[in-house]
Amino acid sequence: MGILNEKGIVVMYKKNKKTKKIIITLIIIVCSFFILFYSLTSNRKLTAIESFFKDTSMIIMKVVMLPFTSLNTEKDSDLTESYIIQKNLNVHLEEEIEQLRDTLDLNQTLTGYDIVNATVITRNRSYWYQTLTIDKGKKDGLKKNMVAITKNGLVGKLQKVTNNSSEIKLITANDVNNKVSVSIATTTGETTAILSGYDKDNNLVLISGVDSRVNISKGDVVTTSGLGGMFPRGIYIGEVETITNDKYGLSKTLGVKTTQDFNNIHYVTVLKEEKK
Repeated sequence: MGILNEKGIVVMYKKNKKTKKIIITLIIIVCSFFILFYSLTSNRKLTAIESFFKDTSMIIMKVVMLPFTSLNTEKDSDLTESYIIQKNLNVHLEEEIEQLRDTLDLNQTLTGYDIVNATVITRNRSYWYQTLTIDKGKKDGLKKNMVAITKNGLVGKLQKVTNNSSEIKLITANDVNNKVSVSIATTTGETTAILSGYDKDNNLVLISGVDSRVNISKGDVVTTSGLGGMFPRGIYIGEVETITNDKYGLSKTLGVKTTQDFNNIHYVTVLKEEKK
């Protein structure tokens, strides 16, 4: 067994102290992410502690993910693979730039509302069509139930808001409480119904409760009706693609084709309130 001198003891002490700090930091990060994802999958109201950890997690996530946004520059990496990665990154970058341009164009048309533009920062794969999280919150004047849109139409509404982030319940969410009153413009006038679900296999928003006596045609435009006060009137949703009668012949279910790609949302605009 060797004998450590005073210098050796000091070095070991410093290493142990550094190791403890790293372990404590990792525990804090893991706990933060656990609380974050737990809150993402729950519909209940967030506590003050959960809101704090969620905001902190968002900041940590941005810092941690920053180094991974660049290409791998190791000398031994395959050039063909690097080219493919670069090409894919360029495609995604062009998509984001296009969406950002659309957002700026949309701002020019929403002169009647106070608005906030936001970036999508997280999306849970297990709840892909249920929710997404943006980087704006209470400090930006956002509140629960505010409406989120893009140039392509309605996205959803805010269901959880913390100081630095907000969770949006998408209109594609499979939730019995996630009902949107819509208006269908037909050749004989308007009729109202309920947006009640999403067919992800065919990429169709489902509209139920349409009176079977109403003449609905493919291509009829569907917008928000404004009834119930939850969503402003006239926000575009899509056009009727399919029409199905129920087995009793009393009502119809419509499949509505949207121009919104719910798999690819990078930016949204939140309608704060109508200007007076």
